[in-house]
Formats: sequence, structure tokens, C-alpha cells
Amino acid sequence: DSFLGSGTTSAVAHKMGRRYIGIEMGEHAKTHCIPRLRKVIDGETDGISKAENWTGGGGFCFMTLGAPIFDDTGAILPNIKFAELAAHVWFYATKTPLPPQTDKTPFLGVCDDVGYVLLYNDILKDKHPLGDNILTNDTLRIIRTAAPKDFCGKLVVYGSGCRLSPRRMTFEKTEFRQIPYDCKQEKS
Repeated sequence: DSFLGSGTTSAVAHKMGRRYIGIEMGEHAKTHCIPRLRKVIDGETDGISKAENWTGGGGFCFMTLGAPIFDDTGAILPNIKFAELAAHVWFYATKTPLPPQTDKTPFLGVCDDVGYVLLYNDILKDKHPLGDNILTNDTLRIIRTAAPKDFCGKLVVYGSGCRLSPRRMTFEKTEFRQIPYDCKQEKS
């Protein structure tokens, strides 16, 4: 239901055991639809409840979209912070939400024995003229230090550029992906 409104379609679909997605831009998604669906789960008896022998149960997920990451040309918007792009890159690569981050580190985490790294927005406080978004011997050393001590899997590094040779990349079990090109969905 691309116009969720008061949540009637979602409530009926839930009672009928159907899968559903409701989309709404208004704040009433939080103030009206969530409470309504909670009542449905708790077993409210209105509407088609009798016809469907509805007694309650199930659950739902409520998600809020973040701000856009890319402009119309595919460039990263200038106001995007490291945490926002990190969450996007992680989800793009792993199809899972980014685990909570406690440190300001370029090492985002490990998924399926692959470590993911984002070099963006001066995360390493590098004084290099091009910033620290470039994969170099120095940044690779810092990344390895930030990784969990027992990590020995493949490393995927997202950044602006790479100064390491293909041979060194193979030796280091490291793959480089350039931002923004390798971290956005193709338009269909």
C-alpha cells in the first residue's frame, strides 16, 4: 500500500495472514498506524476479525528511510557524514544493518569472513594532500591494526583511490572498491 493512510489495508492483510508493505510520508504513520497494527497483533476484534477467526498474533517491522546519499549525477552529497555512508556501504555489501559502532575507525566489521572498510571524510585524520581516502601502505597498516586480532579473511576497502599494486592486493587478500561508483545501485 503505497499510501498507508490510517493503515486499514495493512490491518486487513495482517488478519488475513498476508504479507504486506505500507509506505507513508506523513507523521501519522508513527502516531496512528503503528498503534493500530499493535492493536491488531493484540487481537482487536473490529473489521474482518470474525470472518477470519482473528485472535491476534504476529508482528511487523517499522522502518524509516534516511536522507539521500547521492545526488542526481551519482556523486556523494557534500553533507554526508562518515556514519551515513558507512551504513549505506555496509548494507550495500552485506544486505544486513551495520552493527553499532563504538570506535571512530574505518574498519566497519566482518560479515561471512570478509572485513569491510570505508576510507571517507578524513576518518584517519591523515595530513596527506588528498586526504585519507586513498588506500596506501600506511592506510592498510592502520586498517589491519583496527581489525579484530583474530581476523584473517578477505578485506574489502571502499575509498577514493588505491596506490597498491595488484600483486600486493592479492598478497594482502584485499579488494578495492571506488566510491561513489562501487557503492550505489544502478538505476533501472
